[in-house]
Amino acid sequence: MMYRNNTPDAERLAGLVFELASQLQVERSQRVALELALERAGVLQPDAVAAVAGDAELNRRSRAELDQSMAKLLRVLTESADARGPLRGEIAKSVQEEIR
Repeated sequence: MMYRNNTPDAERLAGLVFELASQLQVERSQRVALELALERAGVLQPDAVAAVAGDAELNRRSRAELDQSMAKLLRVLTESADARGPLRGEIAKSVQEEIR
């Protein structure tokens, strides 16, 4: 189990949800702005993004970025004011090992 003996409390879970929502909105806005700018400049065709959906390089980079994002987001659940609590680096490393 990912959290082992640690049960995230409601405050930490709410923090995680808000962090995810915030990051999602920023990423979405940046993606839309980039696509629009490239389309207006005539560099990108409107259907070009969908055309690369199965690209191996895209998938590799996406997985790497997901791993980095998950490690950052786990900070919300793993940081603790309690000195007996888990250390962020140790938990992030163990979670990455579990993902693979």
